[in-house]
Amino acid sequence: MRRRFFVDHFEGNTAAMVGDAAHHLGRVLRAAAGQLYDLSDGKSVWLARIENVRRDRIEFRLIEPIPGSESTLRTTLLLAIIRFDSFEWALEKATELGVRTIVPLAAARSEKALLSAAEKRAERWRRILLEASEQSRRVSVPQLKSLEKPASAFAQSVGFKIILSERAGAQPLKSVLPGAGPEAVVAIGPEGGWTEEEFAAAEAGGFRQASLGHFILRTETAVISALSNLNYALG
Repeated sequence: MRRRFFVDHFEGNTAAMVGDAAHHLGRVLRAAAGQLYDLSDGKSVWLARIENVRRDRIEFRLIEPIPGSESTLRTTLLLAIIRFDSFEWALEKATELGVRTIVPLAAARSEKALLSAAEKRAERWRRILLEASEQSRRVSVPQLKSLEKPASAFAQSVGFKIILSERAGAQPLKSVLPGAGPEAVVAIGPEGGWTEEEFAAAEAGGFRQASLGHFILRTETAVISALSNLNYALG
């Protein structure tokens, strides 16, 4: 199967890859003129042939469009900051499962040292989203928003809104999903759970509490479980 890469835009029947991406393809993967790759500009995908390889620029000729589509389900993931190795693994899997937008949350029970360092990790996180999108052959790369407080993110969210909860009264996710529309927002908290104030802010923002079952899941496991259920029920 051909590798897929992203470029900023198409120009007529040509495209160019520059910077780090061009260096990786040209120097690490040993790209050469005549090789074929799939290219996406985030809107459409084309079969492309390399015309010229330079030090920090690779030029392509577009040959023919390739059918490609994103899921009709538009999902936003509000994800509390957790240990960076686990958080980054969750970003990768959320991308593979079709999430459109990811909002990192500075939850009350997120570790303060992690929150202080989170903004500096943004470029690394965008690179993870890009590489996961290439691997999973997506048409577009998920959008990564800036770090937000939960109350702010809850208030601004639009769509069918769910907050995962370990409370005894939370309904199973499968009983919450019927009637949901094509735009969904899922909020997943840190390993210490949401505070009462965060639950109150979510309720004020129109979020419904939902449970993934009797077991207590790690945050990154909950990401996969919740998104898989959403895709099965609504995608």
